[in-house]
Amino acid sequence: MPNDTRAQIVVDALGKRFGSFVAVAGVSFEVARGEVMGFIGPNGAGKSTLIRILCGLLRPSAGRALVAGIDVAQDPEGVRRRIGYMSQKFSLYNDMSVVENLKFFGGIYGVSRADIHERLRFAVDMAGLAGREDALVATLAGGWKQRLALGAAILHRPAILFLDEPTSGVDPSSRRRFWELIHTLAQDGVSVLVSTHYMDEAEYCHRVALINRGRLVALGTPLELRQHALGGELLAIEGASIGDAMEQIKQAPGVLDLAMFGSALHALVDQAALRAPELLALLAAKGRADLRVRRIEPSLEDSFVHLVGASAETATAGASA
Repeated sequence: MPNDTRAQIVVDALGKRFGSFVAVAGVSFEVARGEVMGFIGPNGAGKSTLIRILCGLLRPSAGRALVAGIDVAQDPEGVRRRIGYMSQKFSLYNDMSVVENLKFFGGIYGVSRADIHERLRFAVDMAGLAGREDALVATLAGGWKQRLALGAAILHRPAILFLDEPTSGVDPSSRRRFWELIHTLAQDGVSVLVSTHYMDEAEYCHRVALINRGRLVALGTPLELRQHALGGELLAIEGASIGDAMEQIKQAPGVLDLAMFGSALHALVDQAALRAPELLALLAAKGRADLRVRRIEPSLEDSFVHLVGASAETATAGASA
C-alpha cells in the first residue's frame, strides 16, 4: 500500500431499512488511499446494499458515509462523478464494438476529447484486446468482457473504485489476471472496495470485512482473521463415512465447533495437542479406529464459516430474548 493512507471512504454507524427489513445495521469502517478492502458474506448479507449506498445510488436510513470527502446523502451526484463502479452484471452493450462501448462510457463520464484517445488505448491494452477494437462485445469471452468492463469503469481515472462481485462466473485464470489489474490500480493510489464470495480472492485484499445479516462481524487482514478469529485451534478428522461420527465428535470434551469441509471434518478445539489423542481414543472406542486426526492451520474459509455461524447464533439469541 502507498505511504499516504488517508481515508478515502469513511463509514460511521451506517444503516439501511426497507420497511421493517434491516439490510444494513450500524456498520463502521474506513478505506485508505491505495487500499484494497474486500467484503465477504453470504447471499443477502447486505454487501450490495452497502456498496450501492456508497455509490450514491441508495440513501442511508441512519449513520453517515463520506466518499472522497463527500457525504453520500448530501451530494450523491458529486460522489458518482468521483468513483468507478462495476457489478457482476456487465454493463457493456453486446451489439456495440469494443471501441464503441469505450467511447460511449467515456462520454458518460465526461472524458474530454483531448484525453479520450489516450484513455481508450489504455483500456484496450489493459483488456488485452489490441487489434480487436472493432469486435462486437457479444463475441468476447467472459474474461475479456470483465477486463473491458473494468477499463470502462476507470476511463475517467477515479480515485475510488467499487466492484460488486465482478468475477462471478469467470474462469480462475481470468480472475487471477483481473486481480493483478486491481493491485496495479491500488499501487497507483486508487482505493478499491470489492465484494466477493470467493475465499481465494479475499486473500488478495489488504483487509477483509465479513458481513452477515447486515452487520459487520469481523474486520482485519486475511492473516489476522485466519489466526485470531476462531478463538481456538483446528483439527482435521479424515476417513471414510466421516459424517457418521459428527455427533460423537461434537460431544467430546474441548470441542468448540464442528463443520464439514469437503470429505473431512474441521473441529475447533481449545487445545489441539491435548484433544487430538483424546479424540482418537474416543473414536477408536466407538469402533472408528480408521479415522485420522491431525492439527491444521485455519484457512480464511474456516474463519468465515465459524464467524457466520457465531453471528447467526447471537442474532437468534437476541431475537428470542
